[in-house]
Amino acid sequence: MNRFVARSLMRGLIDGCNHSRRGISTASRVNPLETVGLARNHQSASALGGLYRTRMISSVTPGPTTTTLAEKKEIDRDEGVESEKSDKAVVVSSYWGTPRQKIKREDGTDWPWNCFMPWDSYEADLSIDLKKHHVPKAFLDKFAYRTVKILRIPTDIFFQRRYGCRAMMLETVAAVPGMVGGMLLHLRSLRKFQHSGGWVKALLEEAENERMHLMTMVELVKPKWYERLLVLTVQGVFFNSFFVVYVLSPKLAHRIVGYLEEEAIHSYTEYLKDIENGNIENVPAPAIAIDYWRLPKDSTLKDVITVIRADEAHHRDVNHFAADVHFQGKELREAPAPLDYR
Repeated sequence: MNRFVARSLMRGLIDGCNHSRRGISTASRVNPLETVGLARNHQSASALGGLYRTRMISSVTPGPTTTTLAEKKEIDRDEGVESEKSDKAVVVSSYWGTPRQKIKREDGTDWPWNCFMPWDSYEADLSIDLKKHHVPKAFLDKFAYRTVKILRIPTDIFFQRRYGCRAMMLETVAAVPGMVGGMLLHLRSLRKFQHSGGWVKALLEEAENERMHLMTMVELVKPKWYERLLVLTVQGVFFNSFFVVYVLSPKLAHRIVGYLEEEAIHSYTEYLKDIENGNIENVPAPAIAIDYWRLPKDSTLKDVITVIRADEAHHRDVNHFAADVHFQGKELREAPAPLDYR
């Protein structure tokens, strides 16, 4: 009798250990309800083994419960909101650079422009003499003057008194000489291991300033498709022509630009007359012009044209001065460039 009890006790312990191992290895795959059913079916095998199995089953973590479609959509929506918040909070950093720093205006608002920064803005010198004219004396001077006058004829025919479109076309041309001259002087400085006297910077600043004139005019005048086509044609022809002229004779190139700027002053003066006479509406100034020239918030188109005309007068003086340096038989690097106009 004792042997029978002892043998039943040992068999119960062995069966309980075997079932517990199976429960541990399959706990992550077996549904808790199925496991409980199996435990009840095997309770008749041994009391001790059944007790041991019941404890092991109760300690197993239950599997995932079934969720409805509405609950899933709500969970996905909550996760999307959380991920969006985390994306906004993360500051993107790159091996190739750092994120743009937060730049503010003087009034505390965010700086909206990527094409120029607050330290690039300036106040135009409105006291500059607008009536100065370089009287052509030498042959190259007369050639440059006549060339500019001839180029004005098709412009007058095409645009007539549409000064907004005229100014847009003018600026696409006026931004070329500074870039060409600065580029060639830069390459010359590299070839000869010489300083440029500040002229590379001065000419590139001129090109950038003329480009900002264009960005302002585009805000005021929406060019038509044929005007865009004309810009492509004129820019392609003028860039290559001016490049050749500057390589052959820098003094002629600078003199031509000086006279072009004189014509620009005349065109903007006529533009202002039409605004004052009411022929052109004096609309509010574009935001980019207000920030670039540090104009008052209530500035108008008249104020914008006034500061652009002052810039053109400065470019006139710079290029006539550069031409005079060449006419004296000197190189530009021997004369200090007029920097920091802005």
